[in-house]
Amino acid sequence: MFKLKKTQLISLSQAKHRELLNKIELLAEKENRSLSDAILDLLNIGYSEYINRSVQESLPFSVVSLFAGAGGLDTGLEMAGFKTIWANEIDKDACETYMVNHPDTYVERGDVRNVKSFPKADVVVGGYPCQGFSLAGNRLITDERNFLYREFVRALRTSNPKFFIAENVKGMVTMGGGRIIEAMVEDFRNQGYEVTYHLVNAKSYGVPQDRERVFIIGVRQDISKEFKYKLPYPTHGDGFDTDKPYVTLKDAIGHLKPNEVGEIYESGFSSRFLSRNRKRAWNETSFTIQASGRHAPLHPSGEPMIKLGTDEWILPETSEHRRLSAIECSLIQTFPADYIWKGSLGSIYKQIGNAVPCLLAKAISQPIADFLKAYYNGNEFTLDPEQNKYEKELVR
Repeated sequence: MFKLKKTQLISLSQAKHRELLNKIELLAEKENRSLSDAILDLLNIGYSEYINRSVQESLPFSVVSLFAGAGGLDTGLEMAGFKTIWANEIDKDACETYMVNHPDTYVERGDVRNVKSFPKADVVVGGYPCQGFSLAGNRLITDERNFLYREFVRALRTSNPKFFIAENVKGMVTMGGGRIIEAMVEDFRNQGYEVTYHLVNAKSYGVPQDRERVFIIGVRQDISKEFKYKLPYPTHGDGFDTDKPYVTLKDAIGHLKPNEVGEIYESGFSSRFLSRNRKRAWNETSFTIQASGRHAPLHPSGEPMIKLGTDEWILPETSEHRRLSAIECSLIQTFPADYIWKGSLGSIYKQIGNAVPCLLAKAISQPIADFLKAYYNGNEFTLDPEQNKYEKELVR
């Protein structure tokens, strides 16, 4: 063990760490100095290199990502053709997950309120914390998490992007009688943006999940003369002039073999969990993937739940019932199958549930990517004629 100050110990239980220490010991002996001097010198070199990292800013299709989490929103934007050059996240495990899957992105770890400046980019994105707005929470207007959006505003001032995309829960639209979201929109407009907000269901864009979320889209006023953001026409579902049905649980996770399912959160089912239906059939979309293994939807196998009365359901004893695994939740959130997750099982469920479904992020950002393609090629941008049929915001 390597003692740091008086209270913190660094474990050298891993073979690679013991091997590294042995190499440093040999280096110290070769250079005829103490082990502590060698370690401190190497730490200083590494620290200087770390704090002097740089970001290549103002690149075409570049993205600055706030409250990046595990990277669902950014992965979707990359699918649309963007490149995230800088990201910020406070959660340790989410940072580890993000960095291993996005090795070329500069990740600023820690509280966004401690970030001094933000790089220049085409787009600023982020799903600022939503617990204070959630329909499942206490919805206190004074909840300090509700005001972290001001850091998003601060990022707009520094980064001066052509566009921004902010994502949040459905409850934000109605909180405070609609005054909260209108105040946010006004703050964004004061930064020089034309702003619209849209309530959408992820299943309308190929996500195998009922998940209603709000997207606030900003177009910088000089750009808004050429481009007006229109919510993309839904690609899946009934009544949308599309031949693509909703993506089902069977489509998303039906191919998994027992040895591919991975870890599953196991515990009894609370009265709160059993207060409503938690199981969808194979031929349906999933319930919303929540940021908790305890409240993960049930796997579609076995018998359906039985309703006994108001807020009371039971699980038939004629078949077994289990929650969806973390891997299954990740696929339902449309993360790539090879996405790597870091942290405990509980932390992984949380990261997955807090994320923006990747395919939803791709769909929402695609009109911006299409405009930027024309913009950088010097071509005039024209809206897809089919889009003119879809002028209003829909939730299905």
